[in-house]
Amino acid sequence: METLKIIKDNNPLLRKKSVEVSMPLSKEDKDTLLNMLNYLKNSQDERYREKHPEVKEGIGLAAPQIGILKRMLVVYFKREDEEVTHVLVNPMIISNSARKCALSAGEGCLSVDNKHEGVVYRDYKIKVKAYDALLNKDVTITAIGLESIVLQHEIDHLSGILYYDRINKMNPNFIPEGFVEI
Repeated sequence: METLKIIKDNNPLLRKKSVEVSMPLSKEDKDTLLNMLNYLKNSQDERYREKHPEVKEGIGLAAPQIGILKRMLVVYFKREDEEVTHVLVNPMIISNSARKCALSAGEGCLSVDNKHEGVVYRDYKIKVKAYDALLNKDVTITAIGLESIVLQHEIDHLSGILYYDRINKMNPNFIPEGFVEI
């Protein structure tokens, strides 16, 4: 399986809106999603990254980041003793909490090489409706904390939004009351 080519944030494709994926899911789209999932899993393997120094470690990947303007994304990471895996088509946030959260180390992105200082606030809890290409059915996901942040980050990619667009330009380190640090 070939390594996917991640496009960088200076590429105008990352600023475009992605189109809805027509259903039923085509074999080509399913294969693309499985390649994206495989890429994320490999990116988290230290030995793999040693052999492929161009690969950065990641936990989320949206189709626009590989040059495909379709509403598809993949999330994969391990927490405690479970794997969080989402292979989603046409995801849509249907509800969110008033409570905000942010990653203490700041957000990063496979498409962004430069560091952008500032805090990115996200909703602490969200509900997402989507088609899950691994389960082959429509799902509703309730995500909290890190999972919520990653899903919002990837869904933003589908609208042409990069994480640093969400940093408060006037006060990049502003901390709202009652926010949760992850």
